[in-house]
Amino acid sequence: MRFLIVEDHPLFCEALEGALQMVVPAAEIFQATSIDGALELLASTPELDLILLDLSIPGTTGLSGIIRIRKAFPKIPVVIVSGHQDPQIMSGALSLGVSGYILKSSSKQDLSQSIGEVLRGSVCVPAAYRALVRPQRASGPAQDLIKRLHELTPQQLRVLEMLKRGLQNKQIAFELKISETTVKVHVSDILRKLNVLSRTKAIVEMSRIDFATLAAEGTATTRERVRPDQP
Repeated sequence: MRFLIVEDHPLFCEALEGALQMVVPAAEIFQATSIDGALELLASTPELDLILLDLSIPGTTGLSGIIRIRKAFPKIPVVIVSGHQDPQIMSGALSLGVSGYILKSSSKQDLSQSIGEVLRGSVCVPAAYRALVRPQRASGPAQDLIKRLHELTPQQLRVLEMLKRGLQNKQIAFELKISETTVKVHVSDILRKLNVLSRTKAIVEMSRIDFATLAAEGTATTRERVRPDQP
């Protein structure tokens, strides 16, 4: 089986490798340290079985990293491995079709058990957050924004991330190797799809679900691999 770890911290990347090898001793493991790097590797490496994705890595703002990967490779299961324990984060990720949400504070044994559950078809979330996640999945302002973000093309997501970083059209054009006119078209489409009137409003909207800067809410001491639809 082939796996991709998208993680920019070497020590935790090593921990994930160890957890994967506990589940699949002969696993072939690939690594990327950014969303762009992950997309390049996915395009050149067929038949991957699972992606383990950290949320706070270069090339992603909030949920946009998940969206970019899911839009480009919708058939490959994605599991989020994160230190953030906010239930809105988990529900937002699950609404985008990820196969699980595993906390970085989990032991290597817990990580491997969770990965094994996902490979057997379960959707894993920490048991302590199960009741908090489920009521928020159907509605709410953040969920509406997530749906609107999902309408953006991969290139528009990249432009939006650069807007969030404060880059001007000329700088965006240089980084993406496109014309300023094309950047202006992308920005107009982004504003229309997000239903906002200015790039400042778009950045404000993004900040509502930009959980890369949210503080983690303590540590769950007891976790259980579960299907969200179980009682």
